[in-house]
Amino acid sequence: GSDKPDLRNPLELSDVTDFFKDEEKTGFGIFAKIIKGGGKVVAIPAPKAAAEKSRKFFDEMDKWAKKEMQAPGLGYARLKEADGGGVDSQDPALKNFDPDHLAALLQHLGLGAGDGVFFSAGKKNDAYKLAGAARNKIGETLELIEQGVFRFCWIVDFPMFEYDEDAKKIDFSHNPFSMPQGGMDALEAAKTDDEILDIKAFQYDIVCNGIELSSGAIRNHRPDVMLKAFDMAGYGPEVVEAEFGGMLNAFRHGAPPHGGIAPGVDRIVMLLADAENIRDVTLFPMNGQARDLMMGAPSPVDERQLRELNIRLAPQIKS
Repeated sequence: GSDKPDLRNPLELSDVTDFFKDEEKTGFGIFAKIIKGGGKVVAIPAPKAAAEKSRKFFDEMDKWAKKEMQAPGLGYARLKEADGGGVDSQDPALKNFDPDHLAALLQHLGLGAGDGVFFSAGKKNDAYKLAGAARNKIGETLELIEQGVFRFCWIVDFPMFEYDEDAKKIDFSHNPFSMPQGGMDALEAAKTDDEILDIKAFQYDIVCNGIELSSGAIRNHRPDVMLKAFDMAGYGPEVVEAEFGGMLNAFRHGAPPHGGIAPGVDRIVMLLADAENIRDVTLFPMNGQARDLMMGAPSPVDERQLRELNIRLAPQIKS
C-alpha cells in the first residue's frame, strides 16, 4: 500500500481476492463483479475495533474514503461470536458468507470475535492506494502506532515500468536513468506488457517512520541499455538523443558503473525534532503560494535583468 511504510504500525494488508471470487460462497456480488473486471480486494485488519468502537467509527472510515480519497467507499465487517459457535458478521460484506468459507478467511487474516476488518476493492493500484492510506488512519485512530522509536527500513526492487492509465501506455515508474535488474538480457526477454511490468530496477530508498529520508539508484551507464529501456516506454532513439544527448555521449566514452544516494537532511531534522511539517524545520520555508515571506521572494525583475538572461515574459491573459 505504500513505498514508504511506517513499520511502527503493526497492521498488515492482505490480498483476499480469491476469497471473494465465488459469489455462491460469499453472497456478495459487488466484489465478485470487480474481480471479474480484473480488480483486487485488499483487507485491512482492525484488531478489537468491533469490541471497543461503535458503528460510527466504521461509518466514518467509509465517509473518509469517499471524501478524502475520492474512492467509491471502504467496505467493512464487525466480527462477533455466532449463536451456534464460531464467528460471524451481520455487515453486508461478510453477512452471507458460507460458514466454512468465512472461517477460512478469518484464519487467513488472523481475526476473531471482537475484531473488525475493512475492504478496499477496485483496480489493483487504486485498491492498494486506498488500503495503504486506510492502514495509516486505522493505526492512528486505534492508537496502535509505536511511540518513542525510530523504525528504519530499506525499500528495494522498485518496478522499472508502470502502466499509465491516462496515456494508455507503459511508461517509467520512477527513475528512467536507473539500471534495470538483469540489464539488457532482462529487457530483451520481456515480450508482453505483463513481462515488461515485472522488470525491476536497481533503485532504493531509506524510510523511517513512514518518512522517506534518502533516495538513490544504480545508474544505467550503458547507452544501448538506456536506448532499449526508453524504446520500451515509447520513446524512440531520436527523442533520447535530442533530450539526453550529453549524457549518452558521456557514457559512450566509457563511464564506469556508478550509483549513489541523496539524504534529505531536512527530513531527518524533522524526525529528530518531532515536527509534523517539514516547513517547521526549513530555514526559509515557503508558503502555499511558493513565496518566501522572510526574504520577500520571488520579487519583481526589470527588463534589463530579463534581457541579460534572454528571458521574455509571456503576456498575461485576463479572464
